[in-house]
Amino acid sequence: MFTNELKLGISVALGGAVTPVNLRPGQIVINRLRRSFSLLVAASLLASCSDSVLRSPTAPLDAAPAAEQGSVKTGTSPDAGLELKALWWNRDWKAREVVTVKQTINPAGGIISVPRTGLTMSFPAGAVSAPIEITVTSDDKYVAYKMEPTGTQFLKDVTVTQLLSFTEVSGRRLKTPLLAAYISDDKLPLTGKVPVLEIEPSQTILSPSTGLPESQVWLIRHFSRYMLASD
Repeated sequence: MFTNELKLGISVALGGAVTPVNLRPGQIVINRLRRSFSLLVAASLLASCSDSVLRSPTAPLDAAPAAEQGSVKTGTSPDAGLELKALWWNRDWKAREVVTVKQTINPAGGIISVPRTGLTMSFPAGAVSAPIEITVTSDDKYVAYKMEPTGTQFLKDVTVTQLLSFTEVSGRRLKTPLLAAYISDDKLPLTGKVPVLEIEPSQTILSPSTGLPESQVWLIRHFSRYMLASD
C-alpha cells in the first residue's frame, strides 16, 4: 500500500509518469514504517523537478502546529548499528560552505527552503502545536544537515526534499541505493563509514526523460541530524 500511494502521489504532483526508486529493499523502510506518504509528494515534489533552482510548491501544505519538546529515544531502532557512507556535495559546486537558515514554523505549518543547497522542508498542519524557531545548518563537505532545536518531535510527518543536482550523483546513474539516515551524535565525523540510528522512509525520484536521479524525498518525525548515504 505504501508503495502504491507513493507512486500515485508522485504522478499527480509532477503531472505525469515518473519513476520512483525504493532506496532500500522494502523490509526496513516500508514494512516497518507504515506512515502515509501521500502528503509527502503533494507538498514537496513540485520543488524537486528543477535541476538547478529550488522552487516552492504551488500550493502550501495544511500547515502544522508547533512541535513538542522532548528527548528522542535512542538505541531502540532496528537500524541502530548500521554503518553507511555519507554522500558528498558536488565537487564542481564552488559554494560549498556551511549554510544556516532560521525560520519560525507555527500551527499553520509552512515550508523552509535552503536554495543554496537544494533543500526543502515541508511542515503540514498539525506537525507542531505552537510557534517554534527552526534552524537548519548544512555540512560543508557532505549532504548532511543539523536541524534544531535538538530533541524536537513532530506530531505529523515532515517532508524533506533534497535536489541531487547539488550532490556527487548529479548526472549519474546510481550504482547503489541512496538512504536517508538519522545520526544521533551532532558532532560525529562523517568520514568513512558512519554509524546511524535510523533509516527513514525514503524515495529517489528519477527524471522521466533521462532516468537520472533528480531528488531524494524522505519523512522525519524528530530532529536533529540527517544525512544522505549509501551502503
